[in-house]
Amino acid sequence: MTDTSSTNQKTIIELAKVLTRLENPSKMLNFLYDVATPKELEELAQRFQIAKLLWTTNLSYVEIAGQTNASTTTVTRVARFLNQEPFGGYRQVLNTFYPRAETKNPRRRKT
Repeated sequence: MTDTSSTNQKTIIELAKVLTRLENPSKMLNFLYDVATPKELEELAQRFQIAKLLWTTNLSYVEIAGQTNASTTTVTRVARFLNQEPFGGYRQVLNTFYPRAETKNPRRRKT
């Protein structure tokens, strides 16, 4: 978990519980449109697309940045959370829905 106050952590957990109970994509989308700004939704979707490309392809960080209109800093941050952080959220979702690319080059080019 992240460093948030216990009150904030409780509300985050409550939100997570509500999100897991939404029954279909339409209900989820309606909720997301109500709870987040268009820019916030764009940023979340962009981060997810970055994570998906990191997981399913062997593209360089620069190539992924170009395809997603993200900065290489954002791609690097997503890659860190995907590969190094203990939460494992990206890995759980991506492993469930997408096949992982076979590693052609063990050292992905960042530039």
